[in-house]
Amino acid sequence: MLCGISGEYAAAAELTRRGLLASFTLRNTRGIDILVSNADASKSAGVQVKTKQSGKRIWLLNRKAEEFHSKNLYYVFVCLKAPGNRPDFFVVPSKDVAEYITKSHSRWLARPGRGGRKHTDTPMRQFKDPDGKYLERWDLLRLS
Repeated sequence: MLCGISGEYAAAAELTRRGLLASFTLRNTRGIDILVSNADASKSAGVQVKTKQSGKRIWLLNRKAEEFHSKNLYYVFVCLKAPGNRPDFFVVPSKDVAEYITKSHSRWLARPGRGGRKHTDTPMRQFKDPDGKYLERWDLLRLS
């Protein structure tokens, strides 16, 4: 729980540092943790934050993320580091996340598991960015 909250505050701080207005939503707002807009409020976006401690660039999502996307919804995947070190931020359009997790989960289901057995479907999905395609891609928010 504290890991997630740390990521949300880190993402909001970074958005603010970049001259954007970032506001936390209420906890009952489905799928959006931060509402962000440019300084004159002429452009805005919703941000879903997913956070993990350092390590591999893999974040867990629920199958709902396959269908929950729009042109103004983005994910900010946060990879926390040791205290005093700036986290890594991966900014990804929600449509890209939905496409990635749908395809990768289908491939996983089609591959044999241990002992050649078929994988059992679960609601969990994984988003990965091992090559850093989305690392620091704040421009994708299109709020400038």
